[in-house]
Amino acid sequence: MGQDQTKQQIEKGLQLYQSNQTEKALQVWMKVLEKSSDLMGRFRVLGCLVTAHSEMGRYKEMLKFAVVQIDTARELEDADFLLESYLNLARSNEKLCEFHKTISYCKTCLGLPGTRAGAQLGGQVSLSMGNAFLGLSVFQKALESFEKALRYAHNNDDAMLECRVCCSLGSFYAQVKDYEKALFFPCKAAELVNDYGKGWSLKYRAMSQYHMAVAYRLLGHLGSAMECCEESMKIALQHGDRPLQALCLLCFADIHRSRGDLELSQLKLHCLSESIYRSKGLQRELRAHVVRFHECVEETELYCGLCGESIGEKNSRLQALPCSHIFHLRWGLLGGWTGVGKVSAGHSRAQLA
Repeated sequence: MGQDQTKQQIEKGLQLYQSNQTEKALQVWMKVLEKSSDLMGRFRVLGCLVTAHSEMGRYKEMLKFAVVQIDTARELEDADFLLESYLNLARSNEKLCEFHKTISYCKTCLGLPGTRAGAQLGGQVSLSMGNAFLGLSVFQKALESFEKALRYAHNNDDAMLECRVCCSLGSFYAQVKDYEKALFFPCKAAELVNDYGKGWSLKYRAMSQYHMAVAYRLLGHLGSAMECCEESMKIALQHGDRPLQALCLLCFADIHRSRGDLELSQLKLHCLSESIYRSKGLQRELRAHVVRFHECVEETELYCGLCGESIGEKNSRLQALPCSHIFHLRWGLLGGWTGVGKVSAGHSRAQLA
């Protein structure tokens, strides 16, 4: 496969990936990897594979391609390519919670002579190192690394890097229990997305919304937390970002636990899991969560006392009697119960999704 054909196939894969046809994009890139003898093209496609597997939560695959990319960079005998591949190796180990290895590879990046470490990639190396220190609960070094990454972002007008650093700082301050700052930095990230993110991946908006949700929950603003988490989950589902989906599920559970509505948290967990497995075509797992959803409905007795249909299967409006019995609003209107307080179908499956 020649250089031009390799380039065309890589671009084809990128177009498929950006249109959420991830598996087709991976197939295209793997064919390039198998057939192309162009080292530059192979290096680039390996970078695409590293990024794609990272966003899909396939961290062992991510690590595998990062190792192959280092070998390719050595064949190219280019210090900048070697720096980029070591950074991908550091990120892979960060995702696998191998934080000591992450720090070691980041130090290797910063020690490579004659590279872009002082400009384009230096801030990303510092960010990865900060995330690793945070994972190890070495808070002072984590903060130093994040502040260094932030300086790189400001000095190089790198709004995307600044957005990522702000999300990490949000996580940092949440862990040290400064909840006002834990909210401030993700809000700053969201502002950057609104101001500069027209051509960015939606993952930046999704991550900022997720970190805002965490901070709002810790501050007790549960309504705002739910809105942000729902927005983040919507994007994560749309783009097949499984790691973010998992984080959102945990955040939803924490929000419902804070509210004290534990039954609803189970319903939401199974309903969202159902959506995830349906998008992946995993029928066995899908069926298990459908069954569990209906079991939860039965356990919480979410049935209309008049028509006998389950409450939560469809998006509907409910009416509550003073005795706490709940039924579908259409029966309330027919029966004349117009003075009773109306509530939205909080257990509506459509809203849960």
